[in-house]
Amino acid sequence: MKQLKRMSVRKLLALTVLVAVAAIGVGVAFATPGSLFIERTVFARGTLAPHFKIKLQDSSDPGDVVVQKFVLAPGGQSGWHLHPGPAVVTVKSGEFTLDQEDCSSATYSAGHVVVEPTGHVHRVRNLGTTNLEFWVTFLDIPVGSPQRLEPEILDPDWVQPAC
Repeated sequence: MKQLKRMSVRKLLALTVLVAVAAIGVGVAFATPGSLFIERTVFARGTLAPHFKIKLQDSSDPGDVVVQKFVLAPGGQSGWHLHPGPAVVTVKSGEFTLDQEDCSSATYSAGHVVVEPTGHVHRVRNLGTTNLEFWVTFLDIPVGSPQRLEPEILDPDWVQPAC
């Protein structure tokens, strides 16, 4: 009787392995690579820090997505500005210093991802000795509107921070 149970367990195990291998084969068949791509280039890649949130506006309205490459020379800066939707920044090379309106700042290096929230006044500076390259994906921009807004135009009483 013990031999019969062992044989049944062996047959069940063999059948399970056979089904698993067949399922993997079918999965591979369904996950075949595409063809005839002219180009499929990753321009920049970074890692998001844990515990981030991106809040989009009311999704019943359409919104533009804009992807933009920036290269900033050493000592360069963006000027104070804000965005009408969240911006996901991927630092490709160099040192990306993000200054907030309250004069707090943080510096990010290649491979980091920064999320700039909607409507926060800030500037970007390159305090390093090499060019800073970063790619920004602007989300939920009102259709046809610019992805960069100037605070002094939105609020004539706005005063540039002293930092």
